Amino acid sequence: MTSPEQAGGRPRRGLGEEAEAYTAGTDHPLGAYAGAMGVYVAGIAALAGLARATRRELPDPTPWDVLLCAGATHRLSRLVSKDPVTSPLRAPFARYRGTSGPAELEEEVRGRGARKAVGELLTCPFCTGMWITTGIAAGMVFAPRATRLATATLTALTGSDFLHFVRVRSQQAAGEQ
Repeated sequence: MTSPEQAGGRPRRGLGEEAEAYTAGTDHPLGAYAGAMGVYVAGIAALAGLARATRRELPDPTPWDVLLCAGATHRLSRLVSKDPVTSPLRAPFARYRGTSGPAELEEEVRGRGARKAVGELLTCPFCTGMWITTGIAAGMVFAPRATRLATATLTALTGSDFLHFVRVRSQQAAGEQ
């Protein structure tokens, strides 16, 4: 008779053994990542419960709303994860390495476990973007007018940043002739 531990022809491993097998001894904080996912899911559940309890109607986003959300998420995620002015937020979790582009810093995540996971979240615009866009979606449910104003403002800033890059590129091209 096969024991439950040997179902599938191989023994079950404990979570620690699975983490070790996955990471092969590298510093990859699986437990902290699982904790971050738990916080995210709990936050979504709390927001959904609050929306239901307060009988908030879910918005029906227009293409314009999606465009505003995308522009705002892009700009705010770069502001949080790369801007020199927000570096004090990242300082406990990252080490300054220099600049990586116009008005952007290059930083290296430091620490282990939860500190490292938070550092990776705060220094990665892709990672930060998920949390930001979720916050914007919550704003569309609980404070739609204020959220539209904020997303329009951040999207305008995204457009302004793009125009700065176009201008610099045009100036460089004109100087090369």
